Amino acid sequence: MNQTPSGIYTQCPGGYTAFIPNPLPPKIEWSNQLINALSDADRLLGRLAGEAGKLLNPHIFIRPFIMKEAVLSSRIEGTQSTLEEMLAKEAGAVVEQNIDDMREVSNYVVALEYGITRLDTLPLSLRLLRELHEKLMEGVRGQHATPGEFRRSQNWIGPAGCTPTTATYVPPPLDHMLPCLDALEHFLHDRTLPPLIQIALVHYQFEAIHPFLDGNGRVGRLLIILFLIERRILPGPFLYLSAFFEASRQDYYSGLLQVSKDGNWEHWLVYFLSGVARQSEDVLSRAERINQLLSKWRSDTTGTSLPNQLIEHLAGNPFIMVKKVVETFHVAPATAQRAIDKLVKLEILILEGEAKRNRVYCAKELLKILEEPANVVAMVGDL
Repeated sequence: MNQTPSGIYTQCPGGYTAFIPNPLPPKIEWSNQLINALSDADRLLGRLAGEAGKLLNPHIFIRPFIMKEAVLSSRIEGTQSTLEEMLAKEAGAVVEQNIDDMREVSNYVVALEYGITRLDTLPLSLRLLRELHEKLMEGVRGQHATPGEFRRSQNWIGPAGCTPTTATYVPPPLDHMLPCLDALEHFLHDRTLPPLIQIALVHYQFEAIHPFLDGNGRVGRLLIILFLIERRILPGPFLYLSAFFEASRQDYYSGLLQVSKDGNWEHWLVYFLSGVARQSEDVLSRAERINQLLSKWRSDTTGTSLPNQLIEHLAGNPFIMVKKVVETFHVAPATAQRAIDKLVKLEILILEGEAKRNRVYCAKELLKILEEPANVVAMVGDL
């Protein structure tokens, strides 16, 4: 055995070395850098929560942000679907993309929305994590990985084709996995640490245990959002750390690995808290620009009922089709087309492609704001 400040590397019968993390919490050194990072994250997350609470129709408004989180969280695991493709598909357009990739992204949205609803009757727990995993893995690649069940065999992390002996990281063997999970569940209900410090520790620990054969990264990122909602730190899923993790992917993985190898908790905590702060700023900036754009469009369509309603609809998805307008607003196709034509004339909507039937229109200015990449490179370089 090889002891580190955060756990034990143990030799297994197959000739490989696995890591068993110590129970949480670790001893935390409250450096000035960590204190400042926590203060910054708390301040900006509080501002985000305050602004989110003022939204008249938050469910519609945050829908594209939820989809963005799903796209980026799935992309970390290797999918290629884009936000534009997923939003177009949701609007009813035919999208030529890998159906397995799109199903994985859609399942992430389903799992997130399921988890938020489930919190009304079940606290964050091992049971809820299994339920999230079942929703996430239903009907997708990796379904062989027993959806909704913890692993019954050893897994490992590393380059394609590697073995446990050549892997970058091997999580706890089976006889240690369940005790580690029980300790993690107990810590989830602890209330002694600042919540953002607690969920940073929980996220690391979940990924270190790696209790599922597949889908651990996505469940671990869902856990962050649900924790913030359960603790009433956010009124809904307004923070999307997957954008930060995806934009700084190597820093994300190396930060997790440094904890296991060297017990470098400070670096991981500062990285995680910086992600909370920067993504809070990011969502606030996008939301402000989207609101300004919608306000301008509303003033351009004053006195025209259906076009004005369509603008509110665009806040939830910048893509629109006549058939969706007919279904949503219960109007005749001709009425729906006239309303869309008015928005095209005002240059709010642009026709996608040259199809004669089932035309797809897009509010390109709105989509551009949503698709902007997270700007985290400079900040990560300063850690």
